[in-house]
Amino acid sequence: MNTPQPPFGSGGNPAGGILPGAGRATFGQASTSAMSMKWSALNDAARIVATLAGMNSEVMTPELRNFPAVVRDAGGWRRELVEQGVDDLSVIMEAGIAALLAVHGRGVDARPAALSLWHEYQTARATLLALMPRAEELRRAF
Repeated sequence: MNTPQPPFGSGGNPAGGILPGAGRATFGQASTSAMSMKWSALNDAARIVATLAGMNSEVMTPELRNFPAVVRDAGGWRRELVEQGVDDLSVIMEAGIAALLAVHGRGVDARPAALSLWHEYQTARATLLALMPRAEELRRAF
């Protein structure tokens, strides 16, 4: 007779692997790391789009690099909106780059389409960055 195995990482206690309540699980520092990796990958994708558009890629500023950590520290609704926004923008960029590479692979000029995707990316990124708390808001929280 086969007995079910406890969920991975539950320490042998099947109930320990079940997340209480409904909704999105919170994994603390691990989710920040995942968010940082997604944000970094998104910026890498933007560099590819800039290249396909015939433009120079942007320099990663400290504001852009630290964005996931600042949003993590702000928490709450900002963090939730940013996480969802990064996920949505990642889907858009993935599909857009796949289409651009297909067009480019056929020898067709992909620059106009890449420029359009670049503008979409910049608009969405600006919206996400606008969710970053201002310095005085962060000081008030502490």
